[in-house]
Amino acid sequence: MSGTPTPGDALAVVTRGTLAVEGRLVDASNTTVRCWASLDGMRLRCVYKPVAGERPLWDFPDGTLAGREVAAYLVSSAAGFDLVPPTVLREGPLGPGACQLWVEETADALVGFVPADQLPPGWHPIAMAQDDDGAPYALAHADDPRLAAMAVFDAVVNNADRKGGHVLVGPQGRLYGVDHGVCFHVEPKLRTVLWGWADQPLPAGEVDRLDEIARLLGTGLDRALADLLTGDEVSAVGERVATLRASGRFPVPGHGGRAVPWPPM
Repeated sequence: MSGTPTPGDALAVVTRGTLAVEGRLVDASNTTVRCWASLDGMRLRCVYKPVAGERPLWDFPDGTLAGREVAAYLVSSAAGFDLVPPTVLREGPLGPGACQLWVEETADALVGFVPADQLPPGWHPIAMAQDDDGAPYALAHADDPRLAAMAVFDAVVNNADRKGGHVLVGPQGRLYGVDHGVCFHVEPKLRTVLWGWADQPLPAGEVDRLDEIARLLGTGLDRALADLLTGDEVSAVGERVATLRASGRFPVPGHGGRAVPWPPM
């Protein structure tokens, strides 16, 4: 398919399109298959993650990675973050699983390791490291409002794995976040490379978005999430939203575990 599909077209294709396996992504820790999805003359690449290929996680004993991937999309879409590519739970060649529109990166990354003395203007350093020769590097990210919105989204869904490689700049400069299988835990588990705004006031637009999530959780979003998460996990979403709204600030590291995922990229 030429050009960029509309969100509605993309959602229809990943939901109802016929899946043809292209190959397995061997670097993924769980079974992850890249496919072509075809529907009514439209053909789009997608990522299919079958439930049968998930490795059990001791700290996420309930539900599935696929369910949490879809739940993250529902929150992103409903609240207007629009950060998660269209993602659905559907039948595939290896059984039920999450199917997500494939995002092709088209621009330089907004997160990464850069030489400590060459930090781009406006970038936030998060951690320091050295290469094999002892040269200092900084793990850093751009001071970009799209990333700030992603940091708020991650706090809402309690993302335990926001690596730099999970932040993609796609066609037309659109920012996407992928790999949300370890979100929505009831305990604080936020691990991210996007700590650049820690304890800074939330932008007014993000405060409005939190208010919208709170409203939606009482008017249907809670029921949609209940099909994918436990009742306690759904309740915890509302509690995190209320906490962020009351503080009016970006979260800070401090839940006692690692604040940055490993590896960070």
